[in-house]
Amino acid sequence: MPSVKQIQVTFDCAEPERVARFWCEVLGYVVPPPPAGFTTWDDFNRSLPSEERGAWSVAVDPTGVGPRLYFQRVPEGKVAKNRVHLDVRVGTGLVGEERLATLEAECARLVALGAVRERLLEADEDNESCIVMQDIEGNEFCLD
Repeated sequence: MPSVKQIQVTFDCAEPERVARFWCEVLGYVVPPPPAGFTTWDDFNRSLPSEERGAWSVAVDPTGVGPRLYFQRVPEGKVAKNRVHLDVRVGTGLVGEERLATLEAECARLVALGAVRERLLEADEDNESCIVMQDIEGNEFCLD
């Protein structure tokens, strides 16, 4: 059986384009060009039935290495903790105060984009420190 070579991470949200653009800023991703025959995503959305306009958005890694992120509009709001979350790996290889300083600097940048800091999980005998955060619609993620 062949192995899977790519994955897509899907987010349920209220405002797909807004959340996609937030994650583009977090990860250095981009919104891909609109489908063939359309100059802009607004042109594409205007071609859809009104109930489908703005129903989804996409963010992709411009290097082609990271997974595609897909954002789909859903009618209900978030009601419980995520069962799956992203770890944004900004402190890889760093330890102690150097790691904490890197995490705190990135946390400040993301808070300025609209993220919410939940708490710092301090290093213990098994794990390095990380910061638990929420994106602009309350989806949990970690700065790791």
